[in-house]
Amino acid sequence: MAQAYSPGLTVTESIVLRKERILPLKGKVLVKKGDKVKAEDVVAETKLPGKVVPLNLSNKLGITADMVNQYIKIKPGQEISKNDLIAETKGFLGLFKSQVRSPITGEVENISKITGQLLLREPRIPVNTKAFIDGIVVDVIEEEGVIVENKSAYIQGIFGIGGETIGEIKVLVDSPEAILEASKIDESCKDKVIVTGALATFDVIQKALKVGVKGIITGGIDDRDLKKLLGYDIGVAITGHEDIDITIVVTEGFGEIKMAQKTYNLLKNFEGHKSSIHGKTQIRAGVMRPEIIIPTEFTVEELGTQEAKMASLEIGTTIRVIREPNFGQIGKVTALPEKLTPVESETLVRILEAELEDGKRITIPRANVEIIED
Repeated sequence: MAQAYSPGLTVTESIVLRKERILPLKGKVLVKKGDKVKAEDVVAETKLPGKVVPLNLSNKLGITADMVNQYIKIKPGQEISKNDLIAETKGFLGLFKSQVRSPITGEVENISKITGQLLLREPRIPVNTKAFIDGIVVDVIEEEGVIVENKSAYIQGIFGIGGETIGEIKVLVDSPEAILEASKIDESCKDKVIVTGALATFDVIQKALKVGVKGIITGGIDDRDLKKLLGYDIGVAITGHEDIDITIVVTEGFGEIKMAQKTYNLLKNFEGHKSSIHGKTQIRAGVMRPEIIIPTEFTVEELGTQEAKMASLEIGTTIRVIREPNFGQIGKVTALPEKLTPVESETLVRILEAELEDGKRITIPRANVEIIED
């Protein structure tokens, strides 16, 4: 059977996942190969260098640079506290002394005999890396991090904002096309990842923030609400590092878009289960998609590297339309004509025929769809 290849988003009840959990710079790995870890467990830690604070001692003491060494009271590597005496001149008859005291708590980085410059460094900043998913450590990268593997239900979103977070799935709508009212969000939603149906309005997001919701999973979102929430247009930037207290994963696209039935059903089936989600999205130079990961029970024997498989278009393949006028709609491929077909722009392209979930049949360029992988 002929196959055509197209990018796709994965929605599946069972997949083996491998996650690299790496420190930003070398440090200490706290677990070993074979250890079982929870998503919240710290698996590696390090300390980032603190901010450097320069002081021109020769100017402050009113002396030449080559004289600084005579009056310095500290040495490189020494820990100091704020207001500790750093340098002091002898003055005249014990009077009129010039003193320099530390403006910070930290350590002495360097003293230059040539420039008379002193460099202090603020305390190091502890940084740790968590497992993010429940699973087993299958490999340790010395001084850098680990690889964690598990078996999960898994959904890739089309867009997201906010970093990694963990919470139980709570479905607040009765159907994938429903739109959640902010009044439905109450204290029972605190620390949960809520499912809002076809749209997460600005009012819903604000109420979720107020209550302490960890994450929102929605079919669609209005880009104007995003700008209102963040205070700026996202454009084509990498997302996932926004300074907000919530993570939002959009499964279908912008605007009010019914959540795919398969996605909704999967989330409904796993309501009450722990999930790990993030909103990291990058379209260019290495694609990253937001993820919803719901760990399931597994045995060690079930784990193993899955063979990479390119998504392919075949009769019966589930697809999502990614261009207007049917943007965001889900359907199944019914035919893959081999002949090139002219489109509105008079360009000859390969097309496919599909039946959408509402029964509508369409003919569309293959480049205007993406596969929803099973």
